[in-house]
Amino acid sequence: MNFKPLLITASLALSLAAQTKPDLQGTWTNATLTTLERPARFAGKATLSAAEAAEDAKKDIESAQAQDGASDGPIIAAAGSSGTGGYNVLFLDRGSQLAKVDGQFRTSLIVDPPDGKVPMSGAGARRPAGGAGMARASFDTIKGRPISERCLLGFGSTDGPPMLPVLYNNNYQIVQTPDTVMILVEMVHDVRVVRLNGTHPPADIKFWLGDSIGHYEGDTLVVDTTNFRPEVRFRGSSENLHVVERFKRIDAKTLLYRATIDDPTVFSKAWTVEYPFNASDGPVYEYACHEGNYAMTDILGGMHPDAVKK
Repeated sequence: MNFKPLLITASLALSLAAQTKPDLQGTWTNATLTTLERPARFAGKATLSAAEAAEDAKKDIESAQAQDGASDGPIIAAAGSSGTGGYNVLFLDRGSQLAKVDGQFRTSLIVDPPDGKVPMSGAGARRPAGGAGMARASFDTIKGRPISERCLLGFGSTDGPPMLPVLYNNNYQIVQTPDTVMILVEMVHDVRVVRLNGTHPPADIKFWLGDSIGHYEGDTLVVDTTNFRPEVRFRGSSENLHVVERFKRIDAKTLLYRATIDDPTVFSKAWTVEYPFNASDGPVYEYACHEGNYAMTDILGGMHPDAVKK
């Protein structure tokens, strides 16, 4: 039997597969003025014209400038610093326009449900929100303080999944190998490692960023993530949180990112976000989360010894 044609066919198939694997490598930013949920002023309106988007961006930027140096305001409140100040406009990195997909400017990152809102269930609405965000469950012990305050994860799910844009440091670097895809997150310098064609470990093995396995579907990298630590609590999520992400190269300067989030304990249905990651010159600098932060030292130093032991 002549095996040569079979070998040639197999070699050609492998070569074609290698050619179709998308090149996602590079440094990217998902900074955008578009918010996760659709603001009331855009109710019933999923997209804006270029002129409408430019006018809205202008108002957003002017509003941020007006808050510069103030002790309070929407941006400061969003950062959990009401009454104390803390964010000059100089440090913000939210981009200069709304998220643009297929030539249209989006009024929310959420594309499903159509109303642009997180579909919370009744039980989910009663759960305390994100441990990785600025929600505060307890200040009684070191481990009870917010995860982002302890520099374990970035606030606002910037490291994900899903990887959401926040006030600043919205940069990522993607590196692909035959067996893995590495995503370096600027905020808190987290590193996501996606194992290609792998399987998830048993459900009792938990990770801060969940366990991510991936595969290629044509020109798209599909990443499935489960096994999150209970402290993550994305939008109040439980141990049942499940996120499926899709990364697709649109052109030399754009990745289309799409993520579907599901947790029947918290959400009444699965919901989806979609927005671009735009090419950035880089590099991604180190985020030294607690460098020069004397407040944390003072807080921990003033704790009761019994609380520190916990």
